[in-house]
Amino acid sequence: ATRTKSADVERADSGIGQMPARKWRSRASEMLSSLQAWEAHRPCTDCGERDLPVETDVQNCNQRRADLCEKCHKRRTERKESVLEFVNTEASYGEDLRIIKEEFYLPMQAAGLLSQEQLQGIFSNIQELIDLNESFLEILQEEIDQAFDQGDDDLMTVCIGEIFLEFVNMLPAFQTYCLQQSSSVNMLNALEKEKELLRIFLNVSQNDNTALRRMNLRSFLMAPLQRVTKYPLLLSRIIKATTEYHPDHGSLREAKSRIESHLEHINMKTKQEGNTWTLRSFRQDSKKKREVINIEMRETALKTVGWLREETRFVMEGSLQLAQPPDGQWVKKGSKTLKFQNMQVLLLVNMKRVSESSLESAEPGPVKDAVLVLIRDKNNGKFHLLREPLRLSNCIVSTDPDCDDTFELIEIRREAFVFRDSDRARTHHWFRQIRRYSRELGSWKKRRNALPNIMISTPHTRP
Repeated sequence: ATRTKSADVERADSGIGQMPARKWRSRASEMLSSLQAWEAHRPCTDCGERDLPVETDVQNCNQRRADLCEKCHKRRTERKESVLEFVNTEASYGEDLRIIKEEFYLPMQAAGLLSQEQLQGIFSNIQELIDLNESFLEILQEEIDQAFDQGDDDLMTVCIGEIFLEFVNMLPAFQTYCLQQSSSVNMLNALEKEKELLRIFLNVSQNDNTALRRMNLRSFLMAPLQRVTKYPLLLSRIIKATTEYHPDHGSLREAKSRIESHLEHINMKTKQEGNTWTLRSFRQDSKKKREVINIEMRETALKTVGWLREETRFVMEGSLQLAQPPDGQWVKKGSKTLKFQNMQVLLLVNMKRVSESSLESAEPGPVKDAVLVLIRDKNNGKFHLLREPLRLSNCIVSTDPDCDDTFELIEIRREAFVFRDSDRARTHHWFRQIRRYSRELGSWKKRRNALPNIMISTPHTRP
């Protein structure tokens, strides 16, 4: 046999000896085991726990969202269902509003069955509710579509709370409609007995118009009431399925609180007007009663400053103690000698909208104005202003180390006020918030971070 040269022999081990090859395979096996162990105990992306199930089937792993624990996977599913329920029921409510207008209001108007005044009495501000529903639903649907387009099948990027707060101006429209509901039904009953043609029209519509689903006009007129009382329940379901680390969690809670406060406010107004009808599905408690007072104060403040509701942000509100010391008294004798009176105080900020047709960005727009509204405690059922609002662009806010339970607000060339809360920590929080906006506004805002200085002439400035 012919001896083969060593250079012509084809290496079967790819140029690696047997011992290095075994070591390499051993290290690769160990690394694979480590990766599998980490994969089995990797943290959940939502809650951070490490109890994820081990999935061997890749397809099944993707379907079960393998980066989530079982609890968070279930929570995401519930949240998605709750978000879709919110949007779908809003669309159904909008369809009922359309039926009220197109199947009842317009035909009755065209046939001359009722005068314009009578139609207004029965249908109230239904057109305003329709416009608000269309805008609200359009934004909701855009958010849903955008989430799906971006591959967010769980709708985690859809922030119902933020959108609801953007359209919070629809709540006064619901209030107008609800307060007129009792008189609207009474007028409809009286006119139906009086006008035979109206009675025939309503009967024929209910029996022959398939769009009405054999429901009468009174049932459709209840749609706004049913919708506004269902908002807290729908928001509660989304909150329950939304982790507290989600960016929309705080907005959801605030939205729920705002709608509950308005429902309580509607109940209170209804009783004041002597109506026996109320929003029976809504429960009362002391917290909501306090929120009703806040709503009344907000309405008073908005009327005073004259800002648009959608451009106004209520940063802080609540009870503070106020004193107006004579010149130098606070410095010489300390805050214990001051005579304080209880006052309701609201810090309002006028924010510039990014766009008239779109939602505000995550970061608030630039501050156009900020005021402090001082309201006396309720007397004879009404709130009264102590004075005109304090514009923070003309104010300096400061504290004294010797009186850390109070802070002073000086209106340039005019008056000085000393504020405090019963809770010292809350006093400091009020101070930080007011100082923040006073620094952002005013032509002198860059001077020593808006602290008092000799260039600002006022008889109340402390050394």
